[in-house]
Amino acid sequence: MNHRGRVSPGTAAPAEERSCSWLNPWVFLVSALAIKTAFVTICLVVFLHGSYGQYKTLLQNATEWRCVPNVSAGKREGWICCPKGWKRFQEKCYYISDDKMSWTESAQNCTGMGSHLVVINTKAEQEFLFNLAKGVVTNAYETKYYIGLTAYENGQWQWVDQTPYKKAATFWKPGEPNLLFAEKCAAIHIKGNRDSNTYSNWNNIICFTNCYRICELAVKYV
Repeated sequence: MNHRGRVSPGTAAPAEERSCSWLNPWVFLVSALAIKTAFVTICLVVFLHGSYGQYKTLLQNATEWRCVPNVSAGKREGWICCPKGWKRFQEKCYYISDDKMSWTESAQNCTGMGSHLVVINTKAEQEFLFNLAKGVVTNAYETKYYIGLTAYENGQWQWVDQTPYKKAATFWKPGEPNLLFAEKCAAIHIKGNRDSNTYSNWNNIICFTNCYRICELAVKYV
């Protein structure tokens, strides 16, 4: 009788069967690793999406510029540019926010756009900013815009770009700054669209107060 097609008890299984049994644990491990990788990827995407939503304002980047002819002494000398949506005055570009943040967050936001909180040096600049801000907010009883001036260090006022602080070149409201032990950040303070005080409207406030902000950067010449 021919017994070649039968396997008796205790006889080793064919090579094909042994190979499949040996691979089964590896298939399971590879599958488990793939599932874990997919799960981690989904978690990262959700986390990063949430972070982006929280800090989307900080991540603004002025990539579009608007330019006008740069005319000097009756001669055109290239172009002078500001980021789209910013307002130009003399050799600076200004951005007025439409959302509110603390002073620290405001400073970080401006830095994220390649600028800094505004540093005010002249009466002409102060008047321009006052009129610009007043034109944006017309119905509110009062509105505050952070500027780049703080008194964090020993109660001494300091500009964010290290411009020397000169009391004679400031525009504080009468009686301000006060309560310096607590109110260490400066803001332009506007009382509605009827406020005619263009030169003396700075107010010192608590730094975690949520206010609008004004960012500043130098114009770009091309």
